[in-house]
Amino acid sequence: MRNLEEADYDNVSYEYMEYGDFEEKAEIYTQKETLHIISVVIYSLAFVIGVIGNGIVIWVTAFKIKRTINSVWLQNLAIADFVFVLFLPFSIDYVLRDFNWIFGWTMCKLNSFICTVNMYASVLFLTVLSLDRYISLVHLNWYQRFRTVPRAWIVCVLIWVISSLLSSPALIFRETLQYHSKIVCFNNFHSEDAHVGKVRHISMVILRATVGFLLPFLTISVTAILLSRKMRQFGNVRFSSFSKMISAVIVAFFLCWAPFHTFSLMELTMHHTGSLGHVLKVGFPLATSLAFFNSCINPILYGLLNKNVRAIIKGSCISLTKKSLRELSNNLSATETASLPPSCSPEEPAAYSSV
Repeated sequence: MRNLEEADYDNVSYEYMEYGDFEEKAEIYTQKETLHIISVVIYSLAFVIGVIGNGIVIWVTAFKIKRTINSVWLQNLAIADFVFVLFLPFSIDYVLRDFNWIFGWTMCKLNSFICTVNMYASVLFLTVLSLDRYISLVHLNWYQRFRTVPRAWIVCVLIWVISSLLSSPALIFRETLQYHSKIVCFNNFHSEDAHVGKVRHISMVILRATVGFLLPFLTISVTAILLSRKMRQFGNVRFSSFSKMISAVIVAFFLCWAPFHTFSLMELTMHHTGSLGHVLKVGFPLATSLAFFNSCINPILYGLLNKNVRAIIKGSCISLTKKSLRELSNNLSATETASLPPSCSPEEPAAYSSV
């Protein structure tokens, strides 16, 4: 960790500049404090709902239903969201401390890396889900010959590897340093040459927006259009609850992440002009919170739109409740038996009687 000189402060990308705006005006501080409170509330909800919801989905897809290709996709998507929400407390603490990072250089890099891996993995799994749904409904011969669970796991491994490689800039450029009385966790795009930093920043944002949003959105849209045309040719064909659920998950992902990528692209204008500075100050924290909230929406959609998942969760909860009640009853009976005097033991009659 090194100290941040005043002349180097423009090196901090705007995405993480909330901590750098030390204005003395009370109204500006109040506005920032309100945005921070909103962010903490959203992060906290995402953490609680995400851990419980994604944990249930992982449990159901791993142990409670037959292993299918669709369950493989959903399980890996839930794993991506689950790992991400486990790291949300670090972001919550960072905001609550007014952007003072206390977890060290390694966690600074790892926290950003996990967030980016989640984004890439989620969108790539959704893209594969969309393509797989199209193939399974339109190209039946190929579907029956080549679509197998082991091959689905191979695709999942490739997606995780690709997501990790695309997220590697976080491990390279993310750093911690001292700024006034605080330690900040930021993207250090250059050490000497400002032009190099500008090129790196622009390249990373364009890569993230293109691979993490635009290309998947285009692929999913094209497959959806082709699928709808094919369904019209088949006549009156109704989509399954699984297809409806996946459609809702895809729509939710793009609605949650579209503002984040929009503000990321708007951030690039800060290299030339500060005219959008106020818009970015207000919009970027909210857009980031909305993107993070996406990790807890998927399990809610699974439960609302898939009757099989609802039935499994309901049956498992009832079974777990009955088992817990039986164990509690047995424990109470054992406790009562152990507390009785030996002469009153139900297994042995009293040896003596009073006269």
